Amino acid sequence: MNKQLNRSVTINRVLGVGLTACALAAGGCNNAGEGALSGAAIGALGGLAIGSLTGSAGAGAAIGAVSGAVGGAVIGDQNERNAQRNRD
Repeated sequence: MNKQLNRSVTINRVLGVGLTACALAAGGCNNAGEGALSGAAIGALGGLAIGSLTGSAGAGAAIGAVSGAVGGAVIGDQNERNAQRNRD
């Protein structure tokens, strides 16, 4: 039981750090393409870390890359729209 609790705490910490890193990296992107690229890279690393803890690193990396790319693209697109709105 103690091993399960430790694993759960570790997964939550890795997930929290990964999401924070993704938000910080994607926040500096100027458009959807940059956001998707950086989000996919950070998501893949985070997914790899979580997947290795749960026993399937490849699946974790793939899921992380896809979700990171989507999240990064959305944040990058919003940054581009905000910048354009501020120029007008």
